[in-house]
Amino acid sequence: MLDFRILGPLEVLLDDEPVRLGGLKQRATLAILLLDANRVVPVERLADDLYAGEPPVTAVTQVQRQISELRKLLGADAIETRAPGYLLHVDPDGRDLDRFERWTYDATVALGAGDALGAADLLARALGLWRGAPLSDLAYEPFAQPAIARLDELRLAALEQQIEAALALGRESVLIPELETLVWDHPLRERLRGQLMVALYRTGRQADALELYRKTRQLLVEELGIEPSVALAELEQQILRQDPALDRPRPAELVRAVLLVPAADDAIAPLLSLAEPLARRPDRSLIVARVVATAEELPAASAAVAKLHEQEDVKLRTAVFTSLEPARDVVRLAASYDVELILVAARSVVDLAALAARAPCDLAVLYGDSPPAGDGIAVPFGGNENDWAALELAAWLASMSAGRLTLVGTAADPAAGRRDASRLLADASLAVQRVIGVSAEPVLAERTEEGLAAALAGAGLVVAGFGSDRLVERSAAPVLLVQRGARPGGLAPRESLTCFSWSLQL
Repeated sequence: MLDFRILGPLEVLLDDEPVRLGGLKQRATLAILLLDANRVVPVERLADDLYAGEPPVTAVTQVQRQISELRKLLGADAIETRAPGYLLHVDPDGRDLDRFERWTYDATVALGAGDALGAADLLARALGLWRGAPLSDLAYEPFAQPAIARLDELRLAALEQQIEAALALGRESVLIPELETLVWDHPLRERLRGQLMVALYRTGRQADALELYRKTRQLLVEELGIEPSVALAELEQQILRQDPALDRPRPAELVRAVLLVPAADDAIAPLLSLAEPLARRPDRSLIVARVVATAEELPAASAAVAKLHEQEDVKLRTAVFTSLEPARDVVRLAASYDVELILVAARSVVDLAALAARAPCDLAVLYGDSPPAGDGIAVPFGGNENDWAALELAAWLASMSAGRLTLVGTAADPAAGRRDASRLLADASLAVQRVIGVSAEPVLAERTEEGLAAALAGAGLVVAGFGSDRLVERSAAPVLLVQRGARPGGLAPRESLTCFSWSLQL
């Protein structure tokens, strides 16, 4: 699948691998076709654009040569000869500009419907597509300059919309530095100035907001000979009378969530069997994100996810989408929806290493395609940070399923002067009992892989900290490998704002 990118230097990916484009004329030819994707571009126009309106007598031959070279790179079917010129075939989601425009349109609809959080999420995705100035490697080509100006305007409009969503969410204090920079760079854009006035007013800087209006009016009169718009003038009056309509919106109480990322349409059940009990706790939602590699997979994935809504006992939200960077998109969802646990299948298209490096919350990776079916939950426990995260998740699961919780530690090794881990297991068990009232049975295992496997035999689910990869090979039961995140875990009370403060309590 071809993916064309113009929101930055011109790039083409073929099946996620970069295509090595040729010189300036070849890149320019592709850009001209790409700006009119799926439409015929006459040969004469190609020649005029390539040679800045002064094509040589060999211009048509040069165009034909560039088209031939592009077909070798992109595939013979990518560029169709159709009188009076050529047509570049681009899939519906095969150009970053199309994705950008779709997401910004959806954000506008969401903001109009009062969904500021959804709009902010969509706009963050859209603006994340930008890799720099559009078509920056062709910036000095005359044909590209009108397109670059239009693209710059689209990006600025999306930024204004993003700021609008952030103001609706009460985030004005962090917006002021960015708005001041944008106003400096675009001094005649009244919307940006109005947004800065609102942000200043809401942060107790009423005088600064009114001074900004005075300077704006002076600038417009001196530069353009016009008064500020009616909307901006009305905003000044609202600030003067301290209109309650300008007050900071009360922040909505975000509902904590568990995010599921299944590997395939037929592999949702194992994740759901683990997550659904967790979602029974008060004020917690369940989000299923089905990430697929290609647009062709979307219909089947959407149909599989839609069936989840037919289950009366499961209340959840779902999302199905393609992604060129699945780990980044999963992290974005987790950050946007107050997710406290990401539960991902090991066979997912998500790069697990990239996800582990950036996950903002606890991350659990499920190895195994069948739901837990044995006797309770076993946790190999050595006391490191990820082991505590694994214990917390296991206790959370046990509390909701009334299942048996077993802590597995190492037996004594008198020859090496090592005592057993029973004191460590006791401390861990007491901590869990204090927080959630679930007791854990201690089991001591020989200090070998075989001994650990024997201690875990019969468990329905093994929950262990990251770094316990050999368990996946040894365990007959499904294995959850857990990494501690920056946010408080699932057992933490709402007032625990950081993982550090919660860890002290646990």
